[in-house]
Amino acid sequence: MNPMRITFSGEANDVNVDNIVKAFYNRMATGYKKYGVTTERTDIDLLGWLQHLQEELMDACVYVERIKSELKDKQDDGK
Repeated sequence: MNPMRITFSGEANDVNVDNIVKAFYNRMATGYKKYGVTTERTDIDLLGWLQHLQEELMDACVYVERIKSELKDKQDDGK
């Protein structure tokens, strides 16, 4: 897959925004390849979408807790 670059006429580009746009694009392509559908699908109702969101946010909380634990361990090792 070729890297994507979005440019805006007359405005400076922000490499961090470019990286996020690329990450969204790559996630979309991976999801489509895995599931064969986009988020434009109509077979999931609003409660289903909320369920998906809740599960993703719970995963994010676990990731944050894991990172915090590692940082705390490194900080404790440095004392």
